[in-house]
Amino acid sequence: MSGRFPVSLLRIASLTILALVCSGATLCNAQTDSVVCAHGSGSFAVALQTGITINVGAARKDGLATRMCQATVGWDKRAIVVADAAAQVDVDALGIDLDVKTPVVTFQVKRADADCCRTFLVYSLQKPPKLLRTITGGSFFSTADTDLRGHIEIWTRDAAALQGFDSPNVEGPDVAPTVVLRFVQGRLFDVSSQFQGYFDNEIAGLRSELNSGDLREFKNSDGRLLPTAHFSPEDLRRSENLQRTKIKVLQIVRSYLYSGREQMAWSSLEEMWPAGDLNRIRTAILGARAKGILAQVDSLSAPAPSRGPLAKVFDLRSEQPEDPFVGKFSKRMGPREPAVTRPVAILIDRRVPEGKTEADISGSEVLLDLTIDSAGKVRSVESADPLFDATFRDSTTRWKFIPAFNGHDPVASRIFLFISLKR
Repeated sequence: MSGRFPVSLLRIASLTILALVCSGATLCNAQTDSVVCAHGSGSFAVALQTGITINVGAARKDGLATRMCQATVGWDKRAIVVADAAAQVDVDALGIDLDVKTPVVTFQVKRADADCCRTFLVYSLQKPPKLLRTITGGSFFSTADTDLRGHIEIWTRDAAALQGFDSPNVEGPDVAPTVVLRFVQGRLFDVSSQFQGYFDNEIAGLRSELNSGDLREFKNSDGRLLPTAHFSPEDLRRSENLQRTKIKVLQIVRSYLYSGREQMAWSSLEEMWPAGDLNRIRTAILGARAKGILAQVDSLSAPAPSRGPLAKVFDLRSEQPEDPFVGKFSKRMGPREPAVTRPVAILIDRRVPEGKTEADISGSEVLLDLTIDSAGKVRSVESADPLFDATFRDSTTRWKFIPAFNGHDPVASRIFLFISLKR
């Protein structure tokens, strides 16, 4: 591993970080996409033993907090302003190894609510901290060791590629194509083609949602579906069905294209798109792709990493679980691997379980069995508690941790964690 980061540098004052994971559960719940700070609400602060500090919270004007967010990376009474007066600021990962020769902290920033996209910023954690890379145009960024093999990817959707594409109906983060990036020895590669299984599942879901009658009617249209007057509810319903069909067809084509299967992309386009509009839309798709995130990578292909064995997952469940919102660690219960530090929460978004109210769950605690990867993301979660439902499970995919460390290296780990549902 390059850029080693001694464990001692990550021994953070537990009272500080645990108290500042989120300024109240209701604030976390209100934040779009589970970010650390949105519209001045929510904060995170940590001081590493190297003397480097990370601070995210409300931007201040004339000494008073505003409804905007800011972030800084500080050292030796100096600081770099990562973002100032932004609608949203998030710490995606801290202390991880992106194969850029130094441990890093990664932020994502949304300047204004009206912006389509976020900016992903990679800063080194060595003095003096430096901005190593900026990636723009993604709808939301998330680093993860996707298959627990020690290779960290950056997942996002190429929202920038859809800006000004065809019509407003086919823009937006929800329909943007997935992109998977990875640093290899400091260079940024598109590795989406190495995750064709993910794209195949996406394509299968989209195809299952297509109605054969609507698809046939769309193929007999002009493809553009420009706005027209609707003189009856039936006209409106037909127009909406055609628009939905058009969006799904474009998503299928882009899923093939972005996963490295260009021929299958064009075959699917020919199968489902109006023949008279094929050349125009194909040119538009390629033009949009060329101006999106992929224009910023160093290469559109990277050698696939050795599959090898799965990374070791360090079992830290020999300790009593802790509630990260209590502000203290529980007493150790038994032996554990002594060099391994426990993951520390950056952001935990607690959702009210489906069918429950806040009054129903007040004072409740849920015991979770978590597997957290070397990027600090939850890879699996189990619980025997009846309050742990699909809503709760889904929320854990957005949680963020400083990962466990084994000596110098960030590692995957398995922990018990109590989450208090008290508001």
